[in-house]
Amino acid sequence: MVLGWTVQDERLVDAMRMLGYLKNPYKCNKKDTVYKIMIHKTHKKKDGVFVYLYTSVDAVQCSFDNWYPDEASAFEDWQDEIDERGWILLDDPMPYCQHDALLPIRVKGRNVNQPQWGKLEIYSNGEWKDYFPERRNKNET
Repeated sequence: MVLGWTVQDERLVDAMRMLGYLKNPYKCNKKDTVYKIMIHKTHKKKDGVFVYLYTSVDAVQCSFDNWYPDEASAFEDWQDEIDERGWILLDDPMPYCQHDALLPIRVKGRNVNQPQWGKLEIYSNGEWKDYFPERRNKNET
């Protein structure tokens, strides 16, 4: 077990998130290409596994997701597509943060049960700050 993850017989056991880079980028539609994926096993409202698809090597939030009824189904589709780095084990996100986000990002107000959909916050230097994904490429948060 590493960072809360155990991979056994191609199964996620008592785990939440694993990141993998694709050997060959996957063209998922006419304009988007997937470069990496995250597998997220959930035990909340909808038991199953989400596979988050990232359309940029540097993406910190997914562009698309797929749902699988169990981890075996997700691994069957994706295990052979992961490059030589293998699966990268990720800790659970901070409370109220997005499970697909690789940084501590949450919907503003979610922590006080007043979500402001469309507005995001990022935890940086010990405090929550407004987050603007479109500015990320300019190194602004």
